[in-house]
Amino acid sequence: MKYRTIGTDPRTRRTVSVLSLGAMLFGTTTDEGTSFAILDRYVEAGGTFIDTSNNYAFWADSSQGGQSEALLGRWRRSRGVGDEITVATKLGGRPIAPGLSFAETALPHNIEGLSPKAIRESAARSAEALGMSTLDLLYAHVEDYVTPMEETVAAFGELVTEGAVGLLGVSNHWAWRVERARATSAAAGLAWYEVLQYQHSYLRPRTDLPGRRSVDGNQGYLSADLRAYLRTEPDLALVAYSPLLGGAYTRADKPLGVDFDHPGTHSRLAAARKVAVETGATVNQVVLAWMIGNDIPAIPLVGASSVAQLDESIAAVDLELSPEQRAILDEAR
Repeated sequence: MKYRTIGTDPRTRRTVSVLSLGAMLFGTTTDEGTSFAILDRYVEAGGTFIDTSNNYAFWADSSQGGQSEALLGRWRRSRGVGDEITVATKLGGRPIAPGLSFAETALPHNIEGLSPKAIRESAARSAEALGMSTLDLLYAHVEDYVTPMEETVAAFGELVTEGAVGLLGVSNHWAWRVERARATSAAAGLAWYEVLQYQHSYLRPRTDLPGRRSVDGNQGYLSADLRAYLRTEPDLALVAYSPLLGGAYTRADKPLGVDFDHPGTHSRLAAARKVAVETGATVNQVVLAWMIGNDIPAIPLVGASSVAQLDESIAAVDLELSPEQRAILDEAR
């Protein structure tokens, strides 16, 4: 395994593995025994960065979520896991009541949002479920256009000041709102977002389509604005969710969908397959290795429903792509 540092403050920064494990479906579609086996294998391989959210996975059983955090709490207690494993969680997207569909939670009045009250209550609930006195990394999961930004960043900053949270992160926000929030926090002398979590992979999606929460597009995609922002702010860390696009690189039964329906997709798929043949690796491994070693380095956040799936991703950490192979991948349009 390889490692890198996220965060800048010596008191809160963390050394984490360059491959993160997503626990989204643990405790729902992935049963407890399998989930524990995957977690154990990840740690055995040197993995130290686990990701969850307070609303995972509400859509699996029409609940408000929390199953993933609860399972991770049981696993941590049963294995005696401590500060050596960084656990990240998120708040803001939890349904306000059971029975809401995934589509219904795209409406802001159906989720908890980022008010000071929601932030404090949800952070405390997550800490209890996970069995942690301090949350290592806490993300603002989705945008809240109702709560004044000053109130949101103040609530997050206070949790850091109080020692309830170590690092702050943000996910699924427009680039301009990320920068404005960070500037607002800095002006108030508060901790700010240091980790960005967005959907990012080797294939690039279209940006001309409306998104789930906005007619202007999908806030969850790593946009050109965000890529440029990361280049100019090297202290920011990028965590990339859905790096393997739900298996679409290799599974014929997992179509990419309209967001990837453009000529560049075909060129990039051909490049990834060419490099896979040259290296003797799988296409998934080529994608992960490209992301980890890219000029904007990403920490891929991989899911797994079996130990075998996880092992394929772990092997990508040691896959070294040559400059020529990276050029093949980068120049595909």
